[in-house]
Amino acid sequence: MELRSLRYFIAVLEAGSLSRAAVALYVAQPALTAQIKKLETELGTQLFERSHAGVTPTAAGLQLYQDARKLLSDASAMRERLQRSPEGLEGSVTVAVPFLLASLLLGPVLARLKRTHPRIRVFVLDDLSLMVRKAMVDRRADIGLLVDTEYVNGLDVKPFVREPMFICGFDATGEVAAMTQPPAGQQKQKGRRGNAGAVQRPELPFARAASLPLVLQSRRFSIRASVEEAAADLGLELNIAHEHDSARVIRSLYLAGAGFTFSPACAMADAPPAGSGWLAARVVQPDLARTYFLATSSAREADPATRAVRDVLVEEARALIDAGRWEAEFLFGKRAKATGP
Repeated sequence: MELRSLRYFIAVLEAGSLSRAAVALYVAQPALTAQIKKLETELGTQLFERSHAGVTPTAAGLQLYQDARKLLSDASAMRERLQRSPEGLEGSVTVAVPFLLASLLLGPVLARLKRTHPRIRVFVLDDLSLMVRKAMVDRRADIGLLVDTEYVNGLDVKPFVREPMFICGFDATGEVAAMTQPPAGQQKQKGRRGNAGAVQRPELPFARAASLPLVLQSRRFSIRASVEEAAADLGLELNIAHEHDSARVIRSLYLAGAGFTFSPACAMADAPPAGSGWLAARVVQPDLARTYFLATSSAREADPATRAVRDVLVEEARALIDAGRWEAEFLFGKRAKATGP
């Protein structure tokens, strides 16, 4: 397998067409087609689905795309290291993060790394929690944030952050708000607002939340699995109005007032403003929560670049919590608490 073949493959996938990629690469289309077929033969799998409209990647093609980008980056970084004297940490680090958390946490992390360690190249795999775990087990990621998973063979797993779950949606009539109750004792809760004090959100018992028209993803998603487990424990049936796997479709539905959804604290920053009829209540009786665990490989010692990225990840998570931007409890360096409902 040649690096040139991988560059051609990436160009075809990003262009969505062999002809457009050939123009961009200044390569004859038959030669480019032959390179892609050769690569598929070497790997023993089909990388693209062909149609009159162009090409779309298969599941194997998408996985190769992620791996090939990192491999080419590593090769480029190696060449740069050999061509100049080292100035600070260098390397490529892949971080796997659940997609709902990525929008809150990865921006501050990547921005800080750009300032403090500009020679470290960071690749992000944002996916379902199940796929984050798979990326770590397959060694396609150097650092991973696992959901409610405190042990995986071959990984060094440490408690990271615990966040509550909320029931969210538009409550135009105020009917749902009337079912809520104020936070227990109006007490400040450690870690949910740092030095600024707790966010005083109303609370809603799970049994009442389960009876609302719900907009949920399928059972292969971790949030749905937690909700199903809590309902089963209480002998309740969920009132599911809409079920879709696309996070964008789910968001569009509840923003349109089609129902309520269960949302982790990390996603609350994207909620509509207060006073718009939007309701966000913490789910209690039982408390719904999820715990993130920071995972690295236990088979090898992390290199300096990986350690630097890990440290920034930890520090930025704590800063978000202390600033009140993430209603969660920082656990890194502490003993884990019970997870789930």
